[in-house]
Amino acid sequence: MGEGNLSFRRLSSIRHRKKRTAAKDEAESSLISSSPPPTPITPAAVAAKAAKKKAGGARLWMRFDRTGAMEVVECDKSTIIKRASVPPRDLRILGPVFSHSSNILAREKAIVVNLEVIKLIVTAEEVLLLDPLRPEVLPFVERLKQQFPQNTDASGNVVQSSSLLDQEAGEGLQSELPFEFQVLEIALEVVCSLLDTSVDALETEAWPVLDELTKNVSTENLEYVRSLKSNLTRLLARVQKVRDEIEHLLDDNEDMADLYLTRKWIQQNEQSEAELGETASNRLSRATSNRSSSMVTSNTKDDDVEDLEMLLEAYFMQLEGMRNRILTVREYIDDTEDYVNIQLDNQRNEMIQLQLTLTIASFAITANTLLVSLFGMNIHCPLYEMDDVFGYFLSTVTAVCVVLFMLTLGYARWKKLLGS
Repeated sequence: MGEGNLSFRRLSSIRHRKKRTAAKDEAESSLISSSPPPTPITPAAVAAKAAKKKAGGARLWMRFDRTGAMEVVECDKSTIIKRASVPPRDLRILGPVFSHSSNILAREKAIVVNLEVIKLIVTAEEVLLLDPLRPEVLPFVERLKQQFPQNTDASGNVVQSSSLLDQEAGEGLQSELPFEFQVLEIALEVVCSLLDTSVDALETEAWPVLDELTKNVSTENLEYVRSLKSNLTRLLARVQKVRDEIEHLLDDNEDMADLYLTRKWIQQNEQSEAELGETASNRLSRATSNRSSSMVTSNTKDDDVEDLEMLLEAYFMQLEGMRNRILTVREYIDDTEDYVNIQLDNQRNEMIQLQLTLTIASFAITANTLLVSLFGMNIHCPLYEMDDVFGYFLSTVTAVCVVLFMLTLGYARWKKLLGS
């Protein structure tokens, strides 16, 4: 009987445990079912994240073509690379890391220009200008508008860049510079104007400060000169970088020949037309263009870079003149510093002479004091018993002191330790 009750209790306890575990499982399942579902990943969300990431690398560019049409857009690197056909490393040159460098790089279909604040990519048909809304870049934009006014036909429509390029080729490219060289000339003109203004400001500031320093050598004037030398060093480095880049181009005819984008564009069109096969009417309509292109390409061996060389040589001479002006200011600063050092050395020598004179006087007075101290001791001396000997003794000791001073001073002057 006792064993039956015990087995019944065990069975009841097992049933209670199963009921408790079942209730716990139901509670956990209810909690899981009540939690909010995860946010679904939709194509719109993915596109928004991608657009946000792309916008983070986008920069402000201005597109300006040879017809005068312009627009300001935000583009990322990949868009610029596809449009201008330049390698990605060239865009790093236009970035903030190389903001203080100067480069003019020739590529197959574009010219990458990084001159001071002017950062642009030039093709045969358009200009891509970086950060066109900066105050330093606005003069360049205005010059572009003046050089390339917007062209319209008789009906008031804007002339396309390709048709305008054919028109310029028909008129003959030797009558004026190609589009890319005109843009490069405007960039060099703006940069040289900016540097020339800085050099003028430096000269205007330098002369009064240096003249004041020669009159009054003070801490304030020395601080002005230190700041002036820092500005001069930075300005000289800026001018030197632009000058060296132009000099590098002038020393290499192949690099200058690679800058003729319009000539490459005409040659590529001729090759494509030869491959496709022109009709007789097309040959007749493009006869003038072929003649002008043959005129352009006829001198490719000797003087094909003469126009560009003359253009670069003119601005090279301007930069060389600015560099000489800066070096003149630096030489004047060095001369002023030498003059100030001479003044300080002269004052230092005068102080040393004064110190030496006082030392000689102290030596003579010390000898007089030695005699007086000897007679001041309690030693028996016959002079103590003589009447009116004090006046004679004082006069004799003073005369000895003066003679000793004069002899020592004369010896110092004989040895040229003191000035006359």
